[in-house]
Amino acid sequence: MHSAALRSLKIKATYKKFEVRPEELSLFIKSLNNKNIRGFNVTIPHKEKVIDYLDTCVAAVKAIGACNTVVVDKAGRLKGYNTDYLGFLRHLEELKVKPENIAIIGAGGAAKAVCFALAKKGARSISVYDIDSYKSISLMRRFRDVFPGCAFRAVDRIEGLELKNKDLLVNASPVGMKPEDPCLVNEGMLAEGVFVYDLIYNPAETKLLKLARQKGLKSANGLKMLLYQGAESFNIWMRPKKAPLEVMFTALKRALK
Repeated sequence: MHSAALRSLKIKATYKKFEVRPEELSLFIKSLNNKNIRGFNVTIPHKEKVIDYLDTCVAAVKAIGACNTVVVDKAGRLKGYNTDYLGFLRHLEELKVKPENIAIIGAGGAAKAVCFALAKKGARSISVYDIDSYKSISLMRRFRDVFPGCAFRAVDRIEGLELKNKDLLVNASPVGMKPEDPCLVNEGMLAEGVFVYDLIYNPAETKLLKLARQKGLKSANGLKMLLYQGAESFNIWMRPKKAPLEVMFTALKRALK
């Protein structure tokens, strides 16, 4: 989508993928100027660790504890942003979803962005489950003081999410990307009226989203969140130029086919 946007606006730049192992992150950061990199996105598993290498960052990065967009200035200084939460919020607004009581599966960088977005939007309660209980407890502690009006709760099993009392379920974990992945919830857990949102966009319909469809529940995958967070990143890098949304969305859909 970024390559399509660059071509559309006739910007002489390229967008490339760099495979970086955790132990290689420091070396990659040091090589930015040699590679003539002026900005980059950050994905799993670097969204939290990359903060250690930033010179400055916006308030949202500090609050969330995760960064997915970096600008490299002419002096080689790095400034971090988080457009994940903006992309998620924009899609929720498009879907006209205004949740108050939310359950989230996963407690990594994406889950932090989702929590921040929902609490900022006025959520009353957010319950989080992660297979690593330390991560869900850490997430809860991070936001509890930032958003005192929202009740954060870490649970140690899926059933503890009490999905029958929620109006939004978000899967922010990678479970569902592989064909052999299980569906993390069963049919009896999902109550009528809960909106099911899976951040995974490939496959377009995970087992969780299929279950939601079979139960007649409203649902969405993360493709539009991907589009909107990408557009926000593009706008940051290319100011004052604006991301061509239709061009980017067409490219995304074509790539996924």
